[in-house]
Amino acid sequence: MQNIFFAKRAPSLRTALRAVVLAAIIPLAFQNTALAGQKVLLSYEATPSVGFHLPRLAHASYDDRVAFSAEVLKDIVPKIISANGIDPATLETEVTPGGYLLKTNASLQTEGELDDATADRLAGSLGYIFRQYSVLVSRLDDTTGKTGFAVVRFPKDTLSASVAQKFFEAADATKKGLGGGYTVFGDEQIFLNVTNSEGKPYSGLDDATFVDGLKQTAASFGAPAPEVSMSGKAVARFVGNDWEKAKVGEDYISLLGGPTSELVKKLESISGDYASLVAKVAESKGWDRDE
Repeated sequence: MQNIFFAKRAPSLRTALRAVVLAAIIPLAFQNTALAGQKVLLSYEATPSVGFHLPRLAHASYDDRVAFSAEVLKDIVPKIISANGIDPATLETEVTPGGYLLKTNASLQTEGELDDATADRLAGSLGYIFRQYSVLVSRLDDTTGKTGFAVVRFPKDTLSASVAQKFFEAADATKKGLGGGYTVFGDEQIFLNVTNSEGKPYSGLDDATFVDGLKQTAASFGAPAPEVSMSGKAVARFVGNDWEKAKVGEDYISLLGGPTSELVKKLESISGDYASLVAKVAESKGWDRDE
């Protein structure tokens, strides 16, 4: 959603990234180093991609998705973090706008200091419970990465979901390929030039052209007037499950120690709580009604 997205960040760029919440797993080379003292960002959605009969979920409003995500953040996310042996108080999670293929939805961003193995297990746990095709794991301060990014900063308290969507559309109109995905943290909208397994950007743009397109968009955008405040390279990878082939989440389960592992057993219990919340909200919002 995604993610997004680094070089040395200005103080206001806390760790941002959502890199596209993709509808398929994108194989990226895993970084094997555990970077002590460097924060990692996990980017994902709370609304399920598969596994629930929700024919009208696609028509859900942004505000309804935000409200659902806030409930998930309060009631479910801390349980998943605790199941992984992590104190929830050591991580920060927020509901933020996130874009994918020219559409803005509510996303969740979980940030903290975790080593790579722990971060991947937590990402797999979140993806498994929320039935996501992938969760983006990124280190925004690690300039050894090969994924290009740019940060578009808006004046304080002006970057709403509607402004983010407007800039998203304007960027794609400026250069085709910039409408892939973004994430928001505070007053910053972050774009990541995600690559495939061969290192080729899905946008079809090289990093210089990618950043230049965002600079052109910012220069012509009007009020609230944004600027490209930084750009560079980041480390990013997707942890995912191909639900078309692994219909019960086998890819995630393997990462989490197998079906008999203590972690998976804990997650199975939490999945029941999540399913109950989905059912409650789906009934109240009509997401479960046949069209």
